[in-house]
Amino acid sequence: MEFDKEQNFEREAEILKVLGHPIRLKIVAGLMSQTCNVKKIWECLALPQATVSQHLALLKNKHIIEGRREGVEVFYHVISPQARRIVGALIEQSPSR
Repeated sequence: MEFDKEQNFEREAEILKVLGHPIRLKIVAGLMSQTCNVKKIWECLALPQATVSQHLALLKNKHIIEGRREGVEVFYHVISPQARRIVGALIEQSPSR
């Protein structure tokens, strides 16, 4: 086995840190299949809006998700291809699926 000294995993490591929380993993997994507004996300997860908003803010700041404003609502979707691959691999390997 050889190691590529030129390979930089900074972005991937940052994404793994952010996705290292179960709530954020659930949010990203859900947003991979559909865009949602905050209300729908916190209703689906049965969590307080403030909790969901904090997790969404972190995901947005790390450029994993993005919001699109429609009137007074913001609909979120996943924009990071790396996060899609990571979460997709986790979903694929999950014994409950």
